Amino acid sequence: EMKPIPAGTFVMGSPNDEEGRDDVEGPQTTVTITEPFWLGKTEVTQGQWQAVMGNNPSGFKGDDLPVNYVSWNDAIAFCEKLNEMARDTLPDGYHYTLPTEAQWEYACRAGTTTRFYYGDDPDYGQFGKYAWYGENSSSKTHAVGEKLPNEWGLYDMYGNVSEWCLDWYDNYPGGSFADPQGPMGYW
Repeated sequence: EMKPIPAGTFVMGSPNDEEGRDDVEGPQTTVTITEPFWLGKTEVTQGQWQAVMGNNPSGFKGDDLPVNYVSWNDAIAFCEKLNEMARDTLPDGYHYTLPTEAQWEYACRAGTTTRFYYGDDPDYGQFGKYAWYGENSSSKTHAVGEKLPNEWGLYDMYGNVSEWCLDWYDNYPGGSFADPQGPMGYW
């Protein structure tokens, strides 16, 4: 299931004085996402991956668990295969792809300006309601969608497994940009 993400403007990264901030989260950059887009409501499940790719590379097995142990190239191949499978049903101009880092952070924040999409939570007292992580996961993945979603109905934006983005990490430039994309390779 895909969720609509509206166009809009947000501040990417975090302020210098934010508790727990990592140096790679700045300088803050004002980003405008000029076109609405769609994003999966949950992480891709192993059942979905199996149906499209015909295999399941994951460590912990279960149809409702998120797929893991996939490379960026594997994720791109998954999107390409989805496009082939949905060629006759996707509206003109639409195609499956990974979100850019800017699109992902914009969707994760869901219109909020706090440290987390549910608030600042300086002592992580509420984090377990929204994420599977080291302290509550028993060192394994969990079925998607079990924690609370953000305001735009997206689940597991924190924790469980990491997500791939279309572009590779790069330092935030500061200033203002529309639809930024990082480098397309890690070199």
